[in-house]
Amino acid sequence: MTDLASDCCDSDTNKKINGHYDLAVIGAGSAGFSAAITAAEEGAQVALIGYGTIGGTCVNVGCVPSKAMIRAAEALHHANTATRFAGIKAEANIENWQALIAQKDDLVTQLRQAKYSDLLPSYNNVSYIEGAAQLTYGGVSVDGNFIKTDRVIVATGTSPMAPSISGIDNVPYLTSTEALELEKLPKSLLVIGGGYIGCELVQMFGRSGVDVTIVCRSRLLPEAEPEISSALTGYLRDEGIAVRDGLDYHSIRSTDEGIALDVSERGQNVTILAELVLVTTGRRPNTNGLGLEESGVALLPNGGIKVDERMRTTRPGVYAAGDVTGRDQFVYMAAYGAKLAAKNAMNGDDLIYDNSAMPWVVFTDPQVAGVGLSEAVAKEKGFEVKTSTITLDHVPRALAARDTRGLIKLVADVKTNKLLGAQILAPEGADSIQTAVLAVKHSLTIQDLADTIFPYLTTVEGLKLAAQTFDKDVSKLSCCAG
Repeated sequence: MTDLASDCCDSDTNKKINGHYDLAVIGAGSAGFSAAITAAEEGAQVALIGYGTIGGTCVNVGCVPSKAMIRAAEALHHANTATRFAGIKAEANIENWQALIAQKDDLVTQLRQAKYSDLLPSYNNVSYIEGAAQLTYGGVSVDGNFIKTDRVIVATGTSPMAPSISGIDNVPYLTSTEALELEKLPKSLLVIGGGYIGCELVQMFGRSGVDVTIVCRSRLLPEAEPEISSALTGYLRDEGIAVRDGLDYHSIRSTDEGIALDVSERGQNVTILAELVLVTTGRRPNTNGLGLEESGVALLPNGGIKVDERMRTTRPGVYAAGDVTGRDQFVYMAAYGAKLAAKNAMNGDDLIYDNSAMPWVVFTDPQVAGVGLSEAVAKEKGFEVKTSTITLDHVPRALAARDTRGLIKLVADVKTNKLLGAQILAPEGADSIQTAVLAVKHSLTIQDLADTIFPYLTTVEGLKLAAQTFDKDVSKLSCCAG
């Protein structure tokens, strides 16, 4: 990283440390690169400040490595469930776990190089500077070197956060980062946290032959529709995964057998044992050491940087984007917010952050995807709502695939019939949600969805069927019936 930083900063077309920049971007992950490239395309001289491995969370320890391993585990599962088709028998097993990890690492290295490091020489007005940054009067200090600038975007991301369980600091727990780097599979694994990371990884390890248990205080995917949470819980249990929800945590400790978690479960005190423990209870914004509060930048109760709808912090000239803001912690939203921040910083704060049609995906199998308002949130916001729910045994694609796990739920406004939100639980849910995203974004009604032509034998056709279900019994319709 030092050589790369030196090469960038030595470029004749770039401003040097101690020179004046139009914009300084702190953080060299997806948000940081989005902000720097956007500003550079506007003609700005940009200082992009990185600290640690270039590329941030997604490419290095998040989206890319986790989805690579999840796909590998899906290949195992699909081979071992091929008997759902008559006359077909197949088996798969892990022959070399280390080889799988090495392949995942190679992919991470390739994408980090192609999508981050190799991009820098393409932007002559971006200087990459490696070091720990701190806000100061009139600019940014990087390891004692002053960078003069009137505008700063903070995009420093997040780090794993441990839950408030007595004894957690005294046990050798894994984060998602270490879990994806294990060179040997454990015999048993306890996953603490029922959010999307916990659900994805517990299934991946379970399909890889590990005896897995996932625990949570409420339910799996607590922000998803209850019907989807309940169904996913059942599907995981069908695969042999122990799902233990509604727990109160008492303490966690090391034992001769591994790690012991003491909990209250349905009014009974019990102990859950496992060889290793993986903590997936959330992430903490990386704000320490940046001099934010000392510089007049306010923080939220969750540690995120407080920003307004134009990505501005409480200090004039300082913006923030991405996971460090404590909201919408998805890589595409980080890039989107950073692009807005850069344009606002350079051109007068005209653009407004809009997450009303933000898609989200959980890469379990079946996948969970959603957009817009859930039924509960819509009611909280004062809407009078109506809902439609169909199970995948009404979707021809699922019947042909011999896999009817899942459901689709739509939420609509009673007064206007506009689609307020949609959630899908389906093996191809991630690729199907975008149609609902466009419907929410453009204020389509459920009748618009019902009248739209969808290709037959696709999962996304289920959105049309769910829309028709508001006033029809789809079981009484013929194939492709409008």
